[in-house]
Amino acid sequence: MLTIEVTTNAIGDAPTLPDLLAQIPADETILSVGGDGAYDTKGCYAAIAEREAQAIIPVRRNGRPWKEDGPGAAARNETLRAIKRLGRTIWKKWSGYHRRSLVETKMHCFKLLGQRVAARTFDRQITELKVRAAILNRFSQIGTPNTIRVT
Repeated sequence: MLTIEVTTNAIGDAPTLPDLLAQIPADETILSVGGDGAYDTKGCYAAIAEREAQAIIPVRRNGRPWKEDGPGAAARNETLRAIKRLGRTIWKKWSGYHRRSLVETKMHCFKLLGQRVAARTFDRQITELKVRAAILNRFSQIGTPNTIRVT
């Protein structure tokens, strides 16, 4: 995990995306940002466009084209056209949207470290969850093979 943002249940997914992207240093290149239909907002597309990344976010089923005046609007409208032309299923395969399922799998692993947090205060819960993320990152690092090409 490169970033982590812990919020209360009162805050949705989409408003946290700009904060998540801000945690990645500006000198690091972000190629693409994926998310489900909850991220189909002008704020998310603007944050992704600011980092010059590709948004892999399906347009909501009742989605309409946006005016081309905002950042990321052209990319979102192109996604809408592609979904209408190809169909949602083919667009998901074509765009690499299914890569998002790897993140869902990682979240399952994250929950294996504990379904609930033990800390009682919100600040301590944040710390506990960040420690879990660090542990999971270390496990992933240990389990990733080092491949050396032999010629």
